[in-house]
Amino acid sequence: MTAAGPLSGIRVIEIASLAPAPFACMVLADLGADVIRVERCGSDGGGALAVPSGVLDRGQRSVAVNLKDPAGVEAVLRLVETADVLVEGFRPGVAERLGVGPAECAERNPGVVYGRMTGFGQDGPLAHSAGHDINYIALAGALEPIGRPGERPIPPLNLLGDFAGGGFLLVIGILAALQERQSSGKGQVVDAAMVDGAALLTSFVHALHASGLWMEGRGTNVLDGGAAFYDTYECADGRYVAVGCVEPQFYAVLLERLGLSENDLPQQYDLDAAAELKAALGAVFQTRSRDDWADHFNGSDACVSPVLSPWEAHRNAHNASRGTFVEIDGVPQPAPAPRFSRTQPPTPQMAPRVGEHTDVLLAEVGYSPEQITALHDRGAVD
Repeated sequence: MTAAGPLSGIRVIEIASLAPAPFACMVLADLGADVIRVERCGSDGGGALAVPSGVLDRGQRSVAVNLKDPAGVEAVLRLVETADVLVEGFRPGVAERLGVGPAECAERNPGVVYGRMTGFGQDGPLAHSAGHDINYIALAGALEPIGRPGERPIPPLNLLGDFAGGGFLLVIGILAALQERQSSGKGQVVDAAMVDGAALLTSFVHALHASGLWMEGRGTNVLDGGAAFYDTYECADGRYVAVGCVEPQFYAVLLERLGLSENDLPQQYDLDAAAELKAALGAVFQTRSRDDWADHFNGSDACVSPVLSPWEAHRNAHNASRGTFVEIDGVPQPAPAPRFSRTQPPTPQMAPRVGEHTDVLLAEVGYSPEQITALHDRGAVD
């Protein structure tokens, strides 16, 4: 598979898993890497949270392998010999038991970067425990501040742990290890834990707290919904707008556009009077629909935006003009990002069928047609 992105020429072997590691590999594929997804024989690519449209494995190639068969393990190690990166999302120790751990891969290819995606990391008391995004961000201190005063914390989908604190952290680690390899010639293990990544995302909150600018009560701070000028408001049609006019000059534009006078309202940064200010702003927002307000504020510095669903966002004029979303195989989805001036990646191809490229990939690493047939016959590959 050829690509024009900045990672063109980089080969990634992904041992198929769910959510964060596939997201990381999607990003690498979007940027031009040749990502080979190793899936289980007999798998339909699904699972408890299967994504039928295959967004996370777009632009990749698929080989179906039985990792419980030594011949299947050998096939994966042969692929590793040609790769720059291997990514796995097993619990600690599983890859080693299967025979595709860091030592086995480094023996075949000393330069391979071995990316490990877990929730709790490769060591520590919880390393072998089960968990999901909500558990990791809870432990990292990223969940507790999210919610309204006096109410329970609200999980922000699975964005903070799985994708921002997990998948993106793994991508950063892999790219850093590839850069270091240019001078050392050696690969290394990248231990990307979602707890670590989610904790890293709270750096700004820690800075505010250390400066006395963050109170520990949920929903009582400037950026967590405690301030009237940084919150969402319901409109006449039951939909919402987001208001984020932190700076006084932008807040002044908001009031002017709403027909309100600052002299008749509590002071902008008086959080003790935020409820009164919210009531005043909310009463005005209730007089028109979300889209009417979006048109009214469009192009202004009031920092007001319509709260769009994921299924509306691709129709927004700004997003459409930038190509922020693309349609692949009939499914609207986010386009590759960021943008590059010289090596902009093409629109990704649709996700492959499980095992679609098994024979081609085995041939690429030196298996003869007779050997490939033998692997199929014994059930080592599909």
